[in-house]
Amino acid sequence: MMLFWAKKGVDGFRMDVINVISKDQRFPDDDGSVPPGDGRKFYTDGPRVHEFIKAMYDEVFGPYEMVTVGEMSSTTLEHCIRYSSPEEREFSMTFNFHHLKVDYPNGQKWELMPYDFEAMKRLFTEWQTGMQQGGGWNALFFNNHDQPRAISRFTDDKAYRVESAKLLATTLHGMQGTPYVYQGEEIGMPNPIWKGIEEFRDIESLNMYRILQEQGKKPGTALSILQERSRDNSRTPMQWDDSPNAGFTTGTPWIKVDERYPDINVRRELADPDSIFHHYRRLIALRKEHNVFVEGTFSRLDEGHPEVFAYARQAEGATLVVVSNFSRKEVTFRFGDKQWSELGSCSGQQLLTGNTAEAPALAQDLPLSPYASYMWLIRT
Repeated sequence: MMLFWAKKGVDGFRMDVINVISKDQRFPDDDGSVPPGDGRKFYTDGPRVHEFIKAMYDEVFGPYEMVTVGEMSSTTLEHCIRYSSPEEREFSMTFNFHHLKVDYPNGQKWELMPYDFEAMKRLFTEWQTGMQQGGGWNALFFNNHDQPRAISRFTDDKAYRVESAKLLATTLHGMQGTPYVYQGEEIGMPNPIWKGIEEFRDIESLNMYRILQEQGKKPGTALSILQERSRDNSRTPMQWDDSPNAGFTTGTPWIKVDERYPDINVRRELADPDSIFHHYRRLIALRKEHNVFVEGTFSRLDEGHPEVFAYARQAEGATLVVVSNFSRKEVTFRFGDKQWSELGSCSGQQLLTGNTAEAPALAQDLPLSPYASYMWLIRT
């Protein structure tokens, strides 16, 4: 099957949960001693998985010079280094989902809690430094077809929707790896407004609506959980313009179109030079222009700040600094004395991009408006 498509000229493959293709051939029962006790320890990153992927590389990926990305379920950093290191001859890069479980209480997707910001920053730091040291390569993302919209999940999709969308983009695009932009992310599409269970289509969501009630939750509570967690949040039609059905179809779409499409659509974004869409274009252009995005080592700068994620990327002759305020409060972020001395006098600094009307210079004490996010380049 893979050779069939390779011979037709496709440029690559995205492999779904590919790290579960090798099972313990004894097929033992899970005794539940290791959470979550659902058997995954017997098939995740299994005994022959690297052997199988290397065979795919030798027969298809390598000869046809393909770009490949492996989606990895419940994996480890060590395995992802092996999956994505060029020396191992397996994949070009890998997706992992650890940073998208920081709002799961005790690992439970269908329970609600505020996301753990410190855990998210710690995970990004671990995978940035670990993959670079091991020679692996990250696939960078906040959104996909199985996740609710990050703008609704981690920021403010109402009063600060535009700032929030740009903040998420800037924070991610400064990291090492290949950024992925999921449909609608580039125009700031939030979770849709769901008014009833009849609007949902995802079978997992419909089943959980029933199961949650069987577990004792009231219908309204079950619905509120689906509104936050359902995969349908990312599966509504792309919003092209303000015509009926957001210009997606003249027929009847299989699932509702978010009612805010007259204000959130591609046509409006293209017409506004300061839009979220054009912010993404600037970030992509910057990544092509400056080598520090590719080669720069990663170091975290915020020292556990409750609202701010700040990091640096350092390469020969250049340092990239990214500072993002993940809150609806005005805050002042202060670089530590040692950090500030290492950044130097900041002569030759350049603000590459930001998401506010201000153009602040990089300073040891940095005032940040709600959801402000900036990226500076320092020539060293």
